Amino acid sequence: MDAIVTAGGIPVEGEPLYEFTQGRPKALLDIGGKPMIQWVLDALDSAETIDRVVVIGLTEESGLTGEKVKAYIPDRGEMIDNIRAGVEKVIELNPQAGHVLAASSDIPGITPEIVNWVVNTSMQTDEDLYYCVVPRSAMEGRFPNSRRSYVHLKDIEACGGDMNIIRTSLVQGDDSFWRKLVATRKNALKQAALIGYGTLILLLFRMITMDQAVKRVTRRLNLTGRAVVCPYAEVAMDVDKPHQLEIMRQDLAGSTH
Repeated sequence: MDAIVTAGGIPVEGEPLYEFTQGRPKALLDIGGKPMIQWVLDALDSAETIDRVVVIGLTEESGLTGEKVKAYIPDRGEMIDNIRAGVEKVIELNPQAGHVLAASSDIPGITPEIVNWVVNTSMQTDEDLYYCVVPRSAMEGRFPNSRRSYVHLKDIEACGGDMNIIRTSLVQGDDSFWRKLVATRKNALKQAALIGYGTLILLLFRMITMDQAVKRVTRRLNLTGRAVVCPYAEVAMDVDKPHQLEIMRQDLAGSTH
């Protein structure tokens, strides 16, 4: 499978990580002596399930390495545009590509083993979309001070991961609803409201299970999908705030994975 890594975004004054980036891309933040995104590229490079990698938002002059990195393309601004551009580049490089692994550049804790687990577990079925979720118990057991927000469902409390799989054909057609969904990705209640207020009420009262939520979302989006319950907290340990940056700097200090 091929992969895309979204690395766009330069924090501006007033945003949480601006004091650390000072006008430079967030993806290039130093963690353990190398750019944050390099940890992600290293994991993909060593994962036997990954064939090629496309980086969106940086250039070849960024000083990154990776034998599987076949292209760098410019930041398109919006996340949905970056994902679309990345998938289109993958199809250009590999017209036979059926699914693509999409990872963000700010999950430096992932390892080749985690990448392989996500790909192999997902590909046990043939869906349009696979969305990784990490149970609260796994997240807080691994990173107790991460301060992640969780969706409270009838059968699970979980947070969303930043490494997912999509069918390449999904980049075609109307994407207005996708844009709204991506814009609310950090707020489960707003996402539920987009799907329907009946779903929102069920979510508020914790009367809906993970499978029921997936069925409602995929029906609304007119696609097939599956939530992949991932035991690896690293998939959801994204660096958005200073305390998360410090957690990962301490966690990866001296690591060579």
